[in-house]
Amino acid sequence: MAAKLKKGDKVIVLSGKDKGREGQIETIMPQDGKAVVTGINTAIRHTRQSQNSQGGRVPVDMPIQLSNLALVDPKEGGATRVGFKMDGDKKVRYAKKSGAVIDG
Repeated sequence: MAAKLKKGDKVIVLSGKDKGREGQIETIMPQDGKAVVTGINTAIRHTRQSQNSQGGRVPVDMPIQLSNLALVDPKEGGATRVGFKMDGDKKVRYAKKSGAVIDG
């Protein structure tokens, strides 16, 4: 199946504690159905001091389910679904809300 969301896409959170917040996808884990988004689903991790690092409380972005994310429409803003169409001889993603081509 083709990837509807990719690394670098601007997404909005649809449900959960960060509902309504926007961020950019850092990494995608298709086998788990999750993605890491900058500034979203942040947890505090306690690290031990070592020769290389100071240690203390470090905020870390945790993975979030892909079903809880939606692409931000490039023209109108807000959440949109993603579709695929042929643009000449190339398959491209487009926003179903406005019809704008996402990567082409």
